[in-house]
Amino acid sequence: MTDPERKNRKTRCSWVPLSDPAYVKYHDEEWGKPLHDDRALYELLILETFQAGLSWRCILHKRENFRKAYEGFYPEKTAAFDTAKVDGLMADPGIIRNRRKIEASIRNSQIFCSLQKEFGSFDAYLWRFTGGRTLREPCDERTTSPVSDALAKDLYRRGMRFVGSTTMYSYLQSAGLINGHMKACYLAPE
Repeated sequence: MTDPERKNRKTRCSWVPLSDPAYVKYHDEEWGKPLHDDRALYELLILETFQAGLSWRCILHKRENFRKAYEGFYPEKTAAFDTAKVDGLMADPGIIRNRRKIEASIRNSQIFCSLQKEFGSFDAYLWRFTGGRTLREPCDERTTSPVSDALAKDLYRRGMRFVGSTTMYSYLQSAGLINGHMKACYLAPE
């Protein structure tokens, strides 16, 4: 099948629930597109860490609630959340109310801010793990990689939590550092 034929058929990765328009839109318009904006990378990092142990579908359908609860996803704001804010988040039925993840999101935000200072941007920190380029690893082949192992290890060493290799592999795919579109997907590179 030629590239134009594949794009016209719009065969998607098999994990996309075609009955869920929000998920289809996420796959087609966001997942795997290279991100370089620190705020977008930050939002995705926090959402991915909340997703640990849950389905992405659950997180995707709560994303707008998370955006409100996390005040637009600005790392410096979340880094300053106090006990009263944690209690408020624990009472918010629109997000995942897991105290350990909420507390980790605050700590992870503080570390995110320190990485911005150290490297000039989180983007510069993150993309050095792939040499500044998108890697090709179809998602039907693996759930971790040496790159996700290295990223998870470094973030954990710096104090981040809920950043295991599988979670970071998912993050790297969704942020476009790894193109994970399945071989049959119309968005897979030739």
